[in-house]
Amino acid sequence: MSTPLELHEDRLFPAEPGIRALARELYADVADLPIISPHGHTDPKWFAKNQAFQNPAELFVTPDHYVFRMLHSQGIPLEAMGVPRADGGETEQDPRKIWRLFAENFYLFRGTPSRIWIEHAFQHVFGIDTRLSGETADAVYDQIAACLPQPAFRPRALFERFGIEALSTTESALDDLHWHNMIRDSDWSGNVVTTYRPNAVVDPEFDGFANNIERLGDITGEDATTWTGYLAAHRKRRAFFKTFGATTSDHGHATARTENLPQDVAAQLFDKALRGQHSAEDADMFRGHMLTEMARMSLDDGLVLQIHAGSARNHSDDVMARFGRDKGYDIPTQTDYVAALKPLLNAVGGEAGLTIIVFTLDETAFSRELAPLAGVYPALKLGPPWWFHDSAEGMRRFRETVTETAGFYNTVGFNDDTRAFCSIPARHDVARRVDCAYLATLVATGRLAEDEAAQVAYDLTYRLAKQACRL
Repeated sequence: MSTPLELHEDRLFPAEPGIRALARELYADVADLPIISPHGHTDPKWFAKNQAFQNPAELFVTPDHYVFRMLHSQGIPLEAMGVPRADGGETEQDPRKIWRLFAENFYLFRGTPSRIWIEHAFQHVFGIDTRLSGETADAVYDQIAACLPQPAFRPRALFERFGIEALSTTESALDDLHWHNMIRDSDWSGNVVTTYRPNAVVDPEFDGFANNIERLGDITGEDATTWTGYLAAHRKRRAFFKTFGATTSDHGHATARTENLPQDVAAQLFDKALRGQHSAEDADMFRGHMLTEMARMSLDDGLVLQIHAGSARNHSDDVMARFGRDKGYDIPTQTDYVAALKPLLNAVGGEAGLTIIVFTLDETAFSRELAPLAGVYPALKLGPPWWFHDSAEGMRRFRETVTETAGFYNTVGFNDDTRAFCSIPARHDVARRVDCAYLATLVATGRLAEDEAAQVAYDLTYRLAKQACRL
């Protein structure tokens, strides 16, 4: 016998009735505001081609590392979930088998944010009213599969239905932005923009770094093997990305290290990297210096600088070899920000016209380091809870640890950072509920007036993300 799927109308609100009532009122004012999604990994091809998603497994399981890493943690091979293999090995191709496996193990997601996101999408997007299990797997699959070919469930229609005002994808500096060009040349008015992600050409330890630099030179017409030509090539690519709506650059580094090296020293490091003669220290130093160079470029071209630090990526050598990057084996690490960001902040941190948004996977750094830094440097802003911490509890901890030092207005609202398209409204709904719960607590304890709480709720939901990322 199936169990009804019921989303509690007061989920994530405080248990105390009076504070819950306040949270409910605040949430009612922001629940339906447009979504600003300034950072994520949705595929621009979805919106360019506007083709129907093929099947429920493709939509909910195979592309979502939040999902398949949990199943894999219980010994389920990635191949069984249809995750493509980089080495060309076989993987499961039957979407119904993948879905049944997912459904049979859905209990693993109890208490996780993924459970909230998935069930929100099930109910609000596809009208599903029964809980997913092995018993209901086929019925739920069939209901979603019946929806997908319909025009109302194509990517552009869902984009509009979700109330997305602006969405940023993330592309390599070497990407030709073909799909964004198709979007721009179409008659669709959806605001999908790109983000400049230069990891492949600023990280000497990135696969094929020297070849990537050659490609950078080829597509810009610069001699990117020289230091001056290399910097000029970056400027040209950033300008190219801006023609497709880019307002931000995004930098995923293992550490938050920055450097402000003399130009001749930076040039020497660059030459060593091109020759493959760099040490691990050289590579880290070069990455750190390039963050400062990118910040300087941002002063000229206006791109917001986003730093995503603290992930030990591709922890499993075996999985990296068989499946490639971004397969769930990225692990948070301890990160030093006070010392690491000092060279960058000494160089440009006082520039009020520059916006640097820092994300972390090290929650211990929020109250100790990041909030005090953002609470004084005009250029620095705090990104929202990210990746492992974009849960209700992680969002609450974030507000509790940073607000006392950085306030609300040195933060930048929320972004969903997702590959799972249908989870976008769910993720934003969680953030809105958590923020309203926190604000209601401040009101109930006499630290904030109700009218102020309502204004802050609006700012956190909409204005700050739009303003910080210039969307």
